[in-house]
Amino acid sequence: MIRTRSAVAESNPLEMFDRAAELFRVMAAPMRLRVINALCDGEKNVSELLERIETTQPNMSQHLSMLYTAGVLSKRREGAQIYYSIADKKIVNLCKAICLHVADDSDFWTSP
Repeated sequence: MIRTRSAVAESNPLEMFDRAAELFRVMAAPMRLRVINALCDGEKNVSELLERIETTQPNMSQHLSMLYTAGVLSKRREGAQIYYSIADKKIVNLCKAICLHVADDSDFWTSP
């Protein structure tokens, strides 16, 4: 789980680099970046995510699980459905900055 900046700084300043590397590792997969992008405009269940992202249900679930375990996503259950959302909006800003830097396209993160 990704800890807050103050918790990392209090425990060991060098641990900050380990935590940053772990966050970048979790977000290094293009599929996970697509999931984060799809959740920028609000929470969605797996079916809604699969409508926006072409992949299999098992693959989607694997990526959602990894993002949830890392603290990037939060989830809530409503009946039989699980809804995912961004746990920390700073993650969106980080992804957006990196992707815009690579794409150099200000319209990249707009909703379809």
